[in-house]
Amino acid sequence: MTSPLSYEQDDLGVVTLTLNHPETRNALTGTGIVEAMLEACDRIEHDPSVRAVIITATGTIFSSGGKIDEMQRQIGPDYNSAVIRQEYRHGIQRLPLAIHHLEVPTIAAVNGPAIGAGCDLTCMCDIRIASEAATFAESFVKVGIVPGDGGTWFLPRVIGMARAAEMSFTGEAIDAKTALDWGMVSRVVPAEDLLSTAQTLARKMAVNSAPAIRMTKRLLREGQQSSLANLLELSAAYQSIIHKTEEHAAIVKDFMDKKAARRASKG
Repeated sequence: MTSPLSYEQDDLGVVTLTLNHPETRNALTGTGIVEAMLEACDRIEHDPSVRAVIITATGTIFSSGGKIDEMQRQIGPDYNSAVIRQEYRHGIQRLPLAIHHLEVPTIAAVNGPAIGAGCDLTCMCDIRIASEAATFAESFVKVGIVPGDGGTWFLPRVIGMARAAEMSFTGEAIDAKTALDWGMVSRVVPAEDLLSTAQTLARKMAVNSAPAIRMTKRLLREGQQSSLANLLELSAAYQSIIHKTEEHAAIVKDFMDKKAARRASKG
């Protein structure tokens, strides 16, 4: 049986996770993708060689979100509200926590429509790059439900409250150009260049100091909810740690050696 998620790591420590359940257009629920993503996140967290993560998908659809078949099951007589609540808490709601808490940078390479929970999955990542064919829809209202996977937390932080409200209340999709204009994605590229663009960006991150990248990401996260005074205190603590890392010492030594060499050549 083909895995619903592939895990590949290159020589610089860039991991590419590829959603691979074409028969459901890479639906997150009822396909094993959520479970596989959770396993991948745990693997990444326990592997210090990982420097960055790309999340993308096979085919022409990034993710169709939730399966309607699963929704039909949940409205049946065997499922009361308490059971459904626990399914969410112990199911898909583990995914935003796992991705959000990854210490390394995450990039969503969005190859096509990202619908409902698929749209939210892109927002869980630090950076989004879109193919020209990508679209984004916070479409839960279209099937009469609410975002149950943290979309109402992530989306306003990505594009602001007013635009998040527009997407959430209408359920209408926006195209890649609009997503770029709204700051939802940082760039739009031809479909054939999507993965290579994401890989190039990830590798530019991967060559930098791993401790510095991880701590910088943590500070960016803390800055979204912390006071300036508290963030400065945490920054000072992190800086005191990072100044003592081998990576920082090697960079400073290389800079000073080159500076000495330039002086010597002038003397």
